[in-house]
Amino acid sequence: MMGYIHGREAAPASARYNLLKTWAQTVVFWGAFLFLLPWGVWELESALGFGAWRFAPWEVLGAVLFALGGALGLTSGAVMAVKGRGTPLPADCARELVVVGPYRYIRNPMAVAGLSQGVAVGLFLGSPLVVLYALAGGPLWHFLVRPWEETDLERRFGDPYRAYRAAVKCWLPRVRGYRS
Repeated sequence: MMGYIHGREAAPASARYNLLKTWAQTVVFWGAFLFLLPWGVWELESALGFGAWRFAPWEVLGAVLFALGGALGLTSGAVMAVKGRGTPLPADCARELVVVGPYRYIRNPMAVAGLSQGVAVGLFLGSPLVVLYALAGGPLWHFLVRPWEETDLERRFGDPYRAYRAAVKCWLPRVRGYRS
């Protein structure tokens, strides 16, 4: 949903401002979904007596997966801010269809990044419930968010988006990058 002023679409913000807003959104997202909620799940796991189910933490694997997911998420957000002339949030969404950078290979790199990072936190903590919490985000996103997002993208970008959606998978990356 693009902002409107006096019946006209508001001018898009500068790339620098979009990057700043996107990174601020990332800090909030990471803080809530990758630190506070996993910590709460870990505490709940302890309170319910499931601490015995914990596995030996895989700190190195968790840290590497978190860094890789973070790099994908930050790159995807930056591409959305600069090339899309907006942010990942629906209230300040991209004004241009983004089919470059990570989006050439997978339709939802930010979702893949976030889920990877959530699993990474669970591996780092050795917590099966945190891993399950993270994995539960996949079906929730796929069945609740994705249909709404794709309907919006189809409405705003029409045939170019339909061609992109037909060529680039939601969850499995392409070997060769998409070219419009």
